[in-house]
Amino acid sequence: MRRLFPVPLPSSSAPASPSSPSVSEDRTWELEELAEAYAYPEAAGSGGRAWLRANMVSSLDGAAHHDGRSQPLSSAADMRVFGTLRGLADAVVVGAETVRQEGYRPARAREAFAARRAARGQGPAPVIAIVSAGLDLDFTLPLFREPLVPTIVLTGADAPADRVAAARAAGAEVLVAGEGRRVDPARVPEVLAARGLTRLLTEGGPRLLGQFAAAGVLDELCLTLAPLVAGGTADRIVSGPGMPVPERFVLASLLEEGGFLFSRYHRI
Repeated sequence: MRRLFPVPLPSSSAPASPSSPSVSEDRTWELEELAEAYAYPEAAGSGGRAWLRANMVSSLDGAAHHDGRSQPLSSAADMRVFGTLRGLADAVVVGAETVRQEGYRPARAREAFAARRAARGQGPAPVIAIVSAGLDLDFTLPLFREPLVPTIVLTGADAPADRVAAARAAGAEVLVAGEGRRVDPARVPEVLAARGLTRLLTEGGPRLLGQFAAAGVLDELCLTLAPLVAGGTADRIVSGPGMPVPERFVLASLLEEGGFLFSRYHRI
């Protein structure tokens, strides 16, 4: 992996640093180096405010998945970034449809991040927080029965009472983030922040990400561009309500490995 942006200083101008390998250096980065490269900004948690970042992968022709799953667009380097982003997060926010399609399992504790998480007062693994209006979920799955930390379900105030009861019986924590049956995406970060979960990572899917973007609460986008052409009619990484004016983001960093580009964009 090598850093393309920000362009590091030539080795003759500055001593080598694990977090700033030279432009020409192409090697496998240690997890600690990736953790520094993807560290949450100081704004995360400041004044109880959440920072919501998204991690998505896209093919060259804009497909967010192939045959309904993102894994065919991924790579070993992408999975290292994926694991790093999870290792840094308080909570992983995901839509119910993505849970069903991707076969979500509980986040696991990783020794490489144990000291870093303990120093920040984080649990051993990030909470999985599922956004679901109808709670049409299989509560017998390990995601509910075997998590290191209880899974959270975010739903509306008028969610089906029997499904709420089933979620709680399975050990999930149910939080209200909207009036009526629907979840208000603008309320999701504040509801999780009230639980002390301020470093948020969403892995989609595209519809949930579109809702967060339209609500103006997406702070950061980590996008992997895969050197693949998928064809077909797959969704883009963002799918949902249109925005009156496209929202501007600024490039924060760009890494490359094996033709895959790993970008980070911050909302202006």
